[in-house]
Amino acid sequence: MSSRKGRKDAARVVRQQMARERRRKHTMWISIGAVAVLVIAGLIGWGFWSSQKSGGFTPPPGATPSGNGIVVGSGPVTVDIYEDYICPACKQFEQTSGATIDKLISEGKVRVVYHPVAYLNRFSSTEYSTRSAAASGCAAEGGKFTEFGKALFDRQPAENTAGLSNDELIDIGAGVGLNRDTFGTCVRDGKYKPWTAHVTEEATRANVTGTPTILVDNKQVKEWTPENITAAVEAAGK
Repeated sequence: MSSRKGRKDAARVVRQQMARERRRKHTMWISIGAVAVLVIAGLIGWGFWSSQKSGGFTPPPGATPSGNGIVVGSGPVTVDIYEDYICPACKQFEQTSGATIDKLISEGKVRVVYHPVAYLNRFSSTEYSTRSAAASGCAAEGGKFTEFGKALFDRQPAENTAGLSNDELIDIGAGVGLNRDTFGTCVRDGKYKPWTAHVTEEATRANVTGTPTILVDNKQVKEWTPENITAAVEAAGK
């Protein structure tokens, strides 16, 4: 009897050990599964975050190699123009000196790099600076960057308002000859918002602290009158 009881006890101990091992493995696989889920979720989250940062941007056609602006013209002197489409001083610059910039481009004297930055989102309730700059990328995609930019300044909303709606931006684009459907999809999808973030970040790295900022061959033109801009370009071209 004692021998039979001993065998039963031994068998029970073995079963208990096997049960414990099964529970341990089950717990281990649950833990591995949970870690895998967290890793996958983390990768998805990182991918989304990185796509919103400058590293995940897609530059529109006509952008510089680094994607920090849109190039217009091919002259020997580089003019960098940093603008925010809700900035009243930028509108003033376009009204006073825009024609001079156009003339210098047409004469083959300058290569202008436009940097549409989003510095002034705080002055609208809909992040208009970002939306309008991103829309300018859509306009570049349709070959109407300059025309669209001028139209944006003509229709510039007041600061501390909602700014123009996406539908209004699309109307402006259609008005300068962009395909309403293609351009509209680009604007509504925010296709170039990551690019706008990149342009803005690069401007900050370049120590651009306000708009408009005008550089001629990397030297700032502090009083951006037509005369001063022309003189700076002539001096740089010598």
